[in-house]
Amino acid sequence: MEKEQFLEVYRHSLAHILAKAVIEIYGKDVQYAIGPQIADGFYYDFAFPEGVTVATEDFPKIEEKMHEIIKRREDWKRVEVSKAEALKLFAGQKFKVEIINDLADDETITAYWTGDDYIDLCRGPHVDNSQELMGPAFEIRSVSGAYWRGDEHNDRLTRIYAYAFPDKAALKAHKQLIKEALERDHKKIGKELELFMFDPTAPGMPFWLPRGWKLFNTLLSYWRELHELHGYTEISGPVISKKELWVTSGHWAHYMDGMFIIPGENEDDPDTYALKPMNCPNAIKVYMNKQRSYKELPIRINQVDTIHRKEKSGELNGLFRVQLFRQDDAHTLLTEEQIGDEIADIMSIAKQLYDTFGLTYTAELSTRPDDYMGDINVWNKAEDDLKQILEKLFGKDGYELNEGDGAFYGPKIDLKMKDALGREWQTGTIQLDFQLPLNFGMKYIAQDGTEKQPVMIHRAIFGSFERFIGIITENFKGLFPFWLNPYQVGIVPIRTEHNEYAQKVYNALKAHGIRTEIDLADDNMNNKIKKFKAYKDPYIVVVGDNEAANNTVSVNIRGNKKMNNVPLDKFIGICVKMNTERSLDLIESAD
Repeated sequence: MEKEQFLEVYRHSLAHILAKAVIEIYGKDVQYAIGPQIADGFYYDFAFPEGVTVATEDFPKIEEKMHEIIKRREDWKRVEVSKAEALKLFAGQKFKVEIINDLADDETITAYWTGDDYIDLCRGPHVDNSQELMGPAFEIRSVSGAYWRGDEHNDRLTRIYAYAFPDKAALKAHKQLIKEALERDHKKIGKELELFMFDPTAPGMPFWLPRGWKLFNTLLSYWRELHELHGYTEISGPVISKKELWVTSGHWAHYMDGMFIIPGENEDDPDTYALKPMNCPNAIKVYMNKQRSYKELPIRINQVDTIHRKEKSGELNGLFRVQLFRQDDAHTLLTEEQIGDEIADIMSIAKQLYDTFGLTYTAELSTRPDDYMGDINVWNKAEDDLKQILEKLFGKDGYELNEGDGAFYGPKIDLKMKDALGREWQTGTIQLDFQLPLNFGMKYIAQDGTEKQPVMIHRAIFGSFERFIGIITENFKGLFPFWLNPYQVGIVPIRTEHNEYAQKVYNALKAHGIRTEIDLADDNMNNKIKKFKAYKDPYIVVVGDNEAANNTVSVNIRGNKKMNNVPLDKFIGICVKMNTERSLDLIESAD
């Protein structure tokens, strides 16, 4: 059995053991819902009798009961039953009955007995005997609430999560990884560094605090600088638009549940508006503002306006899943012949951006689905172009191919990157679109004087600024590179009589574009240093009599190293160099 298949089988089997243990402890009145395997273990959802709760202190007795059940070495038996037989087997179990009733009347249903006293509705596969579960290591990790079938209008259930790995060493290693991930949690770091906040009056809509907004705008400035070099023109457009725009774009039919609607007096009121969930219609309207010629193409439009997407409250997660964000969005209008060169240029932008942060990434190509729209010859050429670009960048076998998984309007490339913990994130996407130009009747005057329809490329590389900042906050553990850190230098005069020289250092650094903060309060020097350390400022400059007399600075480097008596102009040169080169590492010597 392959390793991945083995993991799935024993994790899913352990979920059945968990359900059996819970029923043996809390009684036959427990309603058990579903218990799938997940990336690092499994969970099971239960509805307990009134007054019964499960808390952290109950985990040991549940684990002990699970071990006891495994030691019984019970056989697992797969049975095939009709729908009527299944309803009898699971009578009294409302969630199982609901699942069964949703199945076709003639469907063959499978269930698994664990011993003679526990049966679960399941496709399998599972172990043949519980003794096969003696080797794997498991541990209950948490309990939380969940809604039946993910619908907040349904029953609220108790979800018990557990880790499960092939052995104790693998479980221990994973728990260490989880501990490290918790320490890197961007929500925790964001609060400590005063980067952003959330408020219940605007769920999932981040407030950027002064330090965080400096970081955000530094990232945005770099993004703008790079796109300016690649021929992009930035626009800004309305945040709300009339329903008619979203009907034409297709969002009203396919994405309305994810949109914030501002209703008119009735359903057909032309004054019904919606907050935009995507920027593409803005770019289209700007393109259509005047007649276009083939000589202008490609036209590259980038945009970072706020967009809004409605999410379920339980799915919101810090900066990773929000309802208001700014995509690093761009839309390019071009001819079919220009697709290959343009995608290659976009990939070069992605490489430069990811390389700046030291992030490795991979690519996936999703090709024509069965319900594709447009000319198959255009599709074939576009896919061939994308494959050649990816083969050149990653090698023939260096990217994943998802046959038939493209959007109906065009093939796409998805970019996935790995962080310091080895976690993979879906960030960038590059999508060819033959459909929206058709919907809006977009045209350009071709070389032969005829009107032709352009192709549209939708692309984002960060995904969104909010999400990307969340990712790199965790990747760097809040220790941002010098060029990106909200404040780059904190200045501490030893005593108040050194404030005048400290102010001189501050002004000199600011004059060279170095983001600098200073503490001139009549307070203990160590308290000031501690404050700037808590904010993770890369350099903390300390000045006293010697520094003032010699026009030097002494520098505490993030990570507890020091540079003493550095000439001020040399220190400024160090800072300017790191900003210019966007270095990932701090310079630790003035030599």
